[in-house]
Amino acid sequence: MSFGTPSTPNWRPTRQELLVGAAVVNAELLVVLLYLAFIPVRIQSWRFIAYGFLWINVGLYAVAKTDPAPTDPRTRRIALLVAGGYFLLLAVAGGILGPSHSSPLAALITDGHTHSHTANAAGASFDVRLLVPGWGPSFVYQGGWFLVILMPYKVVGYVALAYLIYATVIDAVTASLSGALGLLSCISCAWPVLGSLVTSVFGSGSAVAVAATTWPYDISTVAFLGAVGLLMWRPVVGDD
Repeated sequence: MSFGTPSTPNWRPTRQELLVGAAVVNAELLVVLLYLAFIPVRIQSWRFIAYGFLWINVGLYAVAKTDPAPTDPRTRRIALLVAGGYFLLLAVAGGILGPSHSSPLAALITDGHTHSHTANAAGASFDVRLLVPGWGPSFVYQGGWFLVILMPYKVVGYVALAYLIYATVIDAVTASLSGALGLLSCISCAWPVLGSLVTSVFGSGSAVAVAATTWPYDISTVAFLGAVGLLMWRPVVGDD
């Protein structure tokens, strides 16, 4: 048994990609400045704004540089199922998907006390929150059963992680691995989940009050970057 060749050896950026990246960062900075010029908000910590774009930029770059190995339809279906389940886990842990305030599930969680804000069991509401770029615009849907909060950095980041899991599962199956060592990088799959749970427990679950917390968002970002790095590298172990 030996380490095989990773399926994404060319993860390093080319000169052209660096130029495109610089242009993207400049455009993002301009968007933030325009937002601050028209929206009266007070920024207590600029690093939270940087975190949002860091998730988006790293996630998009990882997807662009990852090319899943060619395989049969059955393996692709398995990989899609695993990746879909992982995205759902991230969505629940990270606050994208949860029970509505008026749902019976919320009543169980809150010992029978429900809170009706803009939705009730008989109807649904849709709201757009103009948060700082990267965190917003945030799309909020609250129905009788589910609450969905779509924030750009979380959606892009979690989709990128799910895509990397998809490629990793294909690598694992096509390499005929004999043990868990072939999915060494998948140990990192739990990092974003744990980081998101830490953020939700110690910080703001809806992430509207961004500056109200400190280190939970740092932990979540470090976990995300570490997972992306390992999943892009993902060493493959197989038989000689």
